Amino acid sequence: QVQLVESGGGLVQVGNSLRLSCSASGRISSGHTMGWFRQAPGKEHDFVAALTWNLSRTRYADAVKGRFTISRDNAKNTLYLQMSSLKPEDTAVYYCAATSRTLIFSSLHRPAEYNIWGQGTQVTVSS
Repeated sequence: QVQLVESGGGLVQVGNSLRLSCSASGRISSGHTMGWFRQAPGKEHDFVAALTWNLSRTRYADAVKGRFTISRDNAKNTLYLQMSSLKPEDTAVYYCAATSRTLIFSSLHRPAEYNIWGQGTQVTVSS
């Protein structure tokens, strides 16, 4: 069973950048899909970005499009989220998620499609 561990969160000022990492303990195959979600206090898990490990599909939430970039390093079994031009509304706990299925584009944003989750890493953007 794959396990996920996020890192890279922290406190940053508005407009700055941060890179999150998600390290997978097991082997991620080309059939996997991985994504980033975030949860602010009192809210549901919100979709941020996702990709299929074979890179055939990538999707971003409208709120982060043009500011965040999702990528992966196959050799390191690691998923990344490069966040730029951070805003106070980006403050949340960020979770990495995975499924062994290759999701279609219309399903990439659905938390219920992912069955493996990390413990989360806090990102706080201060003004």
